[in-house]
Amino acid sequence: MTFQTEFEFTLPKGFVDEEGTLHKKGIMRLATAADEILPMKDARVQSNPAYLTVILLSRVISKLGDLQTINTKTIENLFASDLSYLQEFYRQINENGTGKVETICPKCEHRFEFEVVPQGE
Repeated sequence: MTFQTEFEFTLPKGFVDEEGTLHKKGIMRLATAADEILPMKDARVQSNPAYLTVILLSRVISKLGDLQTINTKTIENLFASDLSYLQEFYRQINENGTGKVETICPKCEHRFEFEVVPQGE
C-alpha cells in the first residue's frame, strides 16, 4: 500500500488567468510542518494574519490547470468560493489524509465513503 501525498481537486468556478483562460483542475499536496510554520515569519502575515491562508495555499498547490507557477498572486486572484473550497479541501486532506468523507447511516449503521464534489460538477 502506498501513502498518498497528492490529491486532485476541481475548483467550483475556476481561476481565470491574464489571457482569459479558465483553470479548474489542480493538485494539492499534503502540508509539511515548514509549510505551516515558515509563513508565520512573513511580514504580510504579521500585519494581516488572514494572509496566512494565501501563502499556505500557494505552497501546497502544485498544479492548477496549465499554469507554470502558482504563487500568492494566483491565490489572491481566486474567486471567494474557490478560496473557501481550497481551505476546506486543505483541511480535509491534512486532517483525514484523504479527499474523501466517511459517514455512517443512522438507520442501518453501514459506513459510506464518498468524495465531496462542489455543486455544478
